[in-house]
Amino acid sequence: MSKQELEVLGRAEACCPGLLTSPLDEEQAVELAKVFKALGDPVRLRLLSMIASRQGGEVCVCDLTPAFDLSQPTISHHLKLLRQAGLIDCERRGTWVYYWLLPEMTDRLAGILTRPGSPPVQPFDEPAGAAS
Repeated sequence: MSKQELEVLGRAEACCPGLLTSPLDEEQAVELAKVFKALGDPVRLRLLSMIASRQGGEVCVCDLTPAFDLSQPTISHHLKLLRQAGLIDCERRGTWVYYWLLPEMTDRLAGILTRPGSPPVQPFDEPAGAAS
């Protein structure tokens, strides 16, 4: 993503209506596609999940890298794409970088994908029709 794309993603007024309540205009679709593109890779989805579910709300890159059979520069590249999409942020502390979830973006995505008045969704690991 270019710097110009990052500025578009970071705009406060760049909020999308619910995907299921009204059609997206071209600009909204382009913005939303960038976020979904960042989420469209299994490694990035796992990284986001590891960061979001971490006790205390943040995780060191040194704790993320061993979970993958990938080089450290590759993990850093994936983390950079998640940052550019506005899903996570980070801070360098000494030689390590710590990451945390930006819930505003995940909340926006949830709002965009939620049907008005729809019941709560079941987790992906539960079979369809399973009682909760």
